[in-house]
Amino acid sequence: MTSTVHAPMFQTVWWRRLVVMITKELRQLFRDKALIGFFFWAFIMDVYLAGSGTSMQLVNAGMVVHDADHSVASRELIHRFHLPYFRFDGEVAHPDEGVRRLDFGDVVVLLNIPPRFQESLASGEATAVQMQVAATHSPQGLSAASYGARIVGEFGREVSARAMGMAANDNLSLPIVRSDHRIWYNPNQDESWFMSISEVLTITTIFSVLLPAAALVRERERGTVEQLLVSPLTPFQIMFPKVVAMTLVILAGTAMSLFGILHGIFNVPMKGSLLLYFVMMTLYVFTMAGLGLVAATIATNQAQVSLMTILVMAPMITLSGTWTPPEAMPVWLRDMMLLSPLHHFVTISYGIQLKGVGLNILWPSVLAMLALGSSLFGFGIWRFRRQFN
Repeated sequence: MTSTVHAPMFQTVWWRRLVVMITKELRQLFRDKALIGFFFWAFIMDVYLAGSGTSMQLVNAGMVVHDADHSVASRELIHRFHLPYFRFDGEVAHPDEGVRRLDFGDVVVLLNIPPRFQESLASGEATAVQMQVAATHSPQGLSAASYGARIVGEFGREVSARAMGMAANDNLSLPIVRSDHRIWYNPNQDESWFMSISEVLTITTIFSVLLPAAALVRERERGTVEQLLVSPLTPFQIMFPKVVAMTLVILAGTAMSLFGILHGIFNVPMKGSLLLYFVMMTLYVFTMAGLGLVAATIATNQAQVSLMTILVMAPMITLSGTWTPPEAMPVWLRDMMLLSPLHHFVTISYGIQLKGVGLNILWPSVLAMLALGSSLFGFGIWRFRRQFN
């Protein structure tokens, strides 16, 4: 009978301690004005800037022309390089001047039109124009070369059609294969969807590591860890409330980004279950918090925690598949991606938000994240006990 009475009392005390410790962690966090300011900036302004100010597409690329023909045909070709893809920045008197402007980074494209361009077209001779593209920014350079080749190709086909006595847009008598393609999940190919979702995942990862680690190191800097250890609290009851409190804060930040920026400004849909999304987000934050606790047992002050967060984040983002497709990586690097929790959560997040799929599709990534989270959290508690025992 005594054990039956004590069991509910023990559970009540355990939950009271948990609530008190969570409240303490939240109060301590909100006293740190600099960290809170960084938090709001990251989840609101940083996500907005990533979605609105970053583009991998070719937009407004500067172009200069060396026209050695100055004919109707050359002017017609130049006129086809127009906004929003190309910005005409004038003509140059000599190709070397155009190359110099490429070297200085003033323009991205130099178009060279040879002498006798119109005459060669009229006589049916093979005619070539030269495009020199600055590919220091690889995506923009590749897009400029691709768009330019398409423009020149279409111009050449129209000239050939006119030479054959056909209208420029008369393709009925020419054999042609039409591309009937469908774009799934992002039909308008809106780049702001990808950029804003990716930024939310990156910011969530940073704070999931940084906040729990900073909370534990802050206790050590102030000398209150020893006071907590001589209290009736177990090491788990000291660490777990920190993770719960920081998880609640990060979920609030994610909700701000999701409803205020992604859905409110960029119209990013939530095709899947919102509840499942936040459950998976909670699991992911716990996984990364385990990594933060491991970092906290190594670092001795908050500056070291920040540096360790950067050290961990750089390879994790690279191996997540967010910026570089896994298919473009070497096989051994793709295998290493499986050790990155962010890689699995990227699959889960895009699957729920844009594809609308559920656990029946996402279960391999969920299981992998569970395994990584359990290992990291368990290792963090073990390190904490070992360090302070």
